[in-house]
Formats: sequence, C-alpha cells, structure tokens
Amino acid sequence: MVSTLRHRGPDEFGYYRDNNAGLVHARLSIIDITSGQQPMSNENNTLWIVFNGEIFNYLELRKILQNHNHKFKTKSDTEVILHAYEQWGLDCFTKFNGQWAIAMWDNQNKKLIFSRDHVGILPLFIKEENNTIWFASEIKAIFTDPEVKREIDIFALQQIFTFWTTITPYTTFSGIFEIKPGTTVVYSANGKKQEHIHWKLNFQDPSNTSTTKNKYSFKDAAKELEQKLLDATKLRMLRADVPVGSYLSGGLDSSVVAWMGRQTKSGTFQTFSIRFEDQQFDETRYQKMLVSMLNSNHEEILVKKRDISQVFQEVIYHTEKPILRAAPAPLFILSKLVHDSNFKAVVTGEGADEFLLGYDIFRETKIRQFMSNQPESRIRPLLLQRLYPYLTDSLFKAKGASFEFWKKNFTELNRIDYSHILRWDTTSKIINFLTDSIQMHLQDDLMELVRDILPENFLKLDPVIRAQILEIMILFSGYIISSQGDRMLMSHSVEGRFPFLDIDVINFLNHLPIDYKLIGLDEKIILKHIAKGKIPDEIINRKKQPYRAPDAASFIFDKPEDYVTEMFSEKILKDFAIFNPEKVSILYNKCLNKISNNPDGSQISNFENMSFVGILSTQLLYYMFIKNKPRYNNNINFTTKIDMVKENA
Repeated sequence: MVSTLRHRGPDEFGYYRDNNAGLVHARLSIIDITSGQQPMSNENNTLWIVFNGEIFNYLELRKILQNHNHKFKTKSDTEVILHAYEQWGLDCFTKFNGQWAIAMWDNQNKKLIFSRDHVGILPLFIKEENNTIWFASEIKAIFTDPEVKREIDIFALQQIFTFWTTITPYTTFSGIFEIKPGTTVVYSANGKKQEHIHWKLNFQDPSNTSTTKNKYSFKDAAKELEQKLLDATKLRMLRADVPVGSYLSGGLDSSVVAWMGRQTKSGTFQTFSIRFEDQQFDETRYQKMLVSMLNSNHEEILVKKRDISQVFQEVIYHTEKPILRAAPAPLFILSKLVHDSNFKAVVTGEGADEFLLGYDIFRETKIRQFMSNQPESRIRPLLLQRLYPYLTDSLFKAKGASFEFWKKNFTELNRIDYSHILRWDTTSKIINFLTDSIQMHLQDDLMELVRDILPENFLKLDPVIRAQILEIMILFSGYIISSQGDRMLMSHSVEGRFPFLDIDVINFLNHLPIDYKLIGLDEKIILKHIAKGKIPDEIINRKKQPYRAPDAASFIFDKPEDYVTEMFSEKILKDFAIFNPEKVSILYNKCLNKISNNPDGSQISNFENMSFVGILSTQLLYYMFIKNKPRYNNNINFTTKIDMVKENA
C-alpha cells in the first residue's frame, strides 16, 4: 500500500498497528527532518496520527499549548496537532492555518478521525465496507487491497463531462469517497459516523456592502490585504527546514507571490517556469521581466506538443480521474524540473483568480446580468466579444446577430446555474459520446447535487458571488487545486504552498465588496493596486491570459503515440464499452483532418478539444485502474526506512 504513495513521500516510511487500526505513512520531510517521523503518538501512546501537509502557525500554537503544560519531544507541526487535539478536541481544526489531510486514531476512546483543510488543498479518500474503513491520500493505495472492488462510476463520468470534475464526496470510482474540504469526520466503535464542519465559505451579504466600505476604504483594504499576503507568503517561505522556490508563470498572481517571496529572502531566490513552443500559450517575455527584476536564480523548461503526449499516461495515473484539458501535463513536467533541482517545496499563485474574481466567468456573469436589463440590445452583447477575443469571430457570427447563444436564460437570475449554464450545457454534450446503454442509466438532474452543497442564502447573493461559490466549491476544489495542483506537484515529490489560500487572506477577501475586485471588465482591482510599483506595469496591465496548453493537437499533430491510436481503436473502444466507437471515430478523424490543415490545432473547436482529451483520459484511466491493477513495488527503497513498528495487542 505505501509503495504506491512513494512519490508523495520518498524520504521515510513507518506504520502503527493494533487490534483495531493500522496507520501507514510515507514522508516528504520538510519540517523537523530529524525527528518528525510518522505515525506519531502522544506521550502515553493513546493517540496516533498520520498527517500530510503543513500547519503554518504551529509555532504560535506550540507556545499556547506549552502555556497549558503540554510537553513536546519534537519540533514538528505533527506533534502540535496531537497536543492541540488533546487540549481542544475537534475545535483544534478551527485554530489551524495550513493545508492538511489528517487521520488520527484515538485508541483510548476507539475513534477514527479524518480532517481536511478549509479548501481541500490536500486529498483524502475513504472506503467503507463490511465494518472496515480504508483511507489514503490517493485512491490507488486503497486499490492495492484485492478485497476492494475497482469500478468506474458512470454517474461520476456524467459529473466530469458537465462540471469538469466530480462534486465531493464523489470520486471517479464506485464506493470510494473523498472527505469534503473544511470537514472533520469521526467514526466511533459503535459504527456511528459524525461530520463536523470546521470552516465554510462565508461571503459578504450585498445588503451589508456599505458597512464593509465604512470599515475599510479601498486604500485601507488594499493596505490590509497586502500585509496579510506578505504574512502568508512569509509563513510559507520560511516555515520549512528545506529551501522553498517559487513558480513564475508571467501572470499577475504568481508575480505578486514571487515578489513577496523575494522580500523574505536576502540570498538566492529560486524561480521556475514553463515555456511553450507554441507562441499562443507562451508567456516567456513576462517571465523574463520578473526574473530580471527579482534577480532570481531561474530554471525553465520548454514544453512541446510531443512532450505533453509522452507524459500524458503518467498524468492520468496521478489525477485518478478523467480530465478535459491537457493543461496538467506541462505542470507535471515542471514539477519534475523542481525535483531535479533539489527543491521539495514551491509557492504559487493558485487561488487568486477564484477569490479575487479573476476569471472570465465572473465578468461574463456581470455582462449577462447587464444584458438582462435591456434584452433587445445589440450593443451590450458585444462586450462578450471583447471579453473573449481569443474565440474566433465565426463563433459569435454563427450564433446569429441576436447572440442567442450568449443570451440563453440570461434573464433567469434565480437559476442556481445562472452563471455557469452556458459552460455546463456545452461541456455536457460530451455525454453523447457515451454508449447508449450507459446514457440510459444517467441521472436526470445533476443540479440536485449542486443544490446539496450550496449555502442556504445562495440565491440571495449577487450573481457574481454565486458564480464565485460554484467555481470554488466545484472546479477549484475538484480540478484546479487537485488535478492541476497537488497531483502534478506531488507526482515528483514537490509540495505546493499557496499564499492566496491562507485562511486569514480568504476570510478577509470574502468580506470585501465586489467592486474592490471587479469593475466592468477589469478584474482583480485591489491586487493590481497592491502590485503597482512592485512588479512591471506591463504585467499588471496586460490582458489576462488563461493558463492553457495544446490539447488534441498534442496527440495527433504528428505521428500519434501508440497508446493514443490504441485507446481510440474500435477494438479497445468496444472492449471497454464506455464510448460509442462510431461517434468517437468521427471525432478523431475530424480532429486529424483539421490538424493536417493547421498543425497548430487552431481549427479544432473548444468542444472538440474537450471531447478528445476527455475520451482519451477516460480510456487510459479504465486501462490503468480497471483492466489492470495500479502498479506498485513491494521491494521499493525509501531514502530512509524508519524502524517505527508499534504493535499493541
């Protein structure tokens, strides 16, 4: 089991076992390298923990606990969690500022406790069956037990082919569930299961906006946010016993984080970047600006289409779910560069777009709301063309002069999917590639799933805030910080640290007025104000470039890799029985023809790209996890093998 997780913890491993529970841990040593081994226990061995992540305010908590007469034997944040639980019980999780997936065995009270950080940065999966609970940071570890059935959940495919991901607690596999972000789950010996929410999204009520503005003028809010971001970055740069580097994309978010990271270090400052061979995705020019200004020791890697195709099987092995874009692949390659440069941790800019209204979906929602005030206007829809200049004119013209496509349901502001209906409707058409027999058994209304995770006052909130909640609770948690974040970083034993996801930063941002973040088509207003004079104006004022990578073109621009032609072959499609071979063949040949005319892939539509990558990744997932067992090696060697076997009869 532990060997399947070696990429997450290559340095040490240990395990604890008694008659009721067994805990196994593979460690990536970053804090208290010499004495922070796990599983770890309290003084009398009644409480045991395995923990993935960091509690960044552990030193402050340690002092408080020492004042309560707690004695420490290590300098690790892991031991702080144990003593915090002894002192405050489940309330301890409300005191943590960090990112974590925690499993604790309370042997004295016969309770098994799982907890996950506020926004789900670190993964934690469980399976319950026949009075047994399996849990792991990745599903592949659970699958090493031959008693666990391996089966793809067709209901999960329906979710992924609509929302880009499953909605927690669901996963791609039947019977495997994910602990929800901001949640602690307690299992008792009597079979009782209790869920406790230790953090949830809480946004400013629009009716109280004036109160917030009275408390914080824009300038005061910017000053306060800058300090909170500096504090968050400092914690993540300095709370480590190994050097911490910084990702640098060339965009505003990573530039601000890199600048703040530089303020914490007087010596060498390490940055890492991706370059793309395809100029429509490349941001090298802006990366070089910041590298020069920061005087950083910079490493970069050029990613070509062929590189994406060559690593894509590994990418899916680590995502453990189908994906609709090839974008995680370059990040997989980048994390290898970080690992090969002997770095175990990096800070990145993830979270800024979600919590500072940086995505197009928020501006699109404002425009659609604006359009709804004058439904017959032909001028207002033109704002959408300004918003999406990278979409071809034909897309807009093909929908007719009335822009019926963009106006779909745009006056129905009380729909829970008001902001996302265009995207979800378009993506969900991928479901038509599934076999007829699978389609017959799909859910009639996926919105029931969405309703279940939304706050009670959801429809009372501004449509932009509602869009923000949907992005954070669905796409961000299930794809951005997971498939594109933690999974790609940890595939090469690299820990991601995210200043914009600091709990104090998030709580502050969520109570600021919308117009401190978004005015018209100008996004992240307050962050740009903070960045002024710190990073180049060209980076601050440039039009936002979404992080993208070549999709279908990466796999068929030249002679496709053998695995690609095999996964799209009629024989394998029929054997796996997930997709309709005839429909998939039409899609494949259409993409192939368009590539032959334009090798850059520009003729392939957004929908065709998503469908191609979605089908390929699903086929690979089925091949790796269902047709074959996830690979593992019982003879694998860790850097250090700790003799920590604790067996209590």
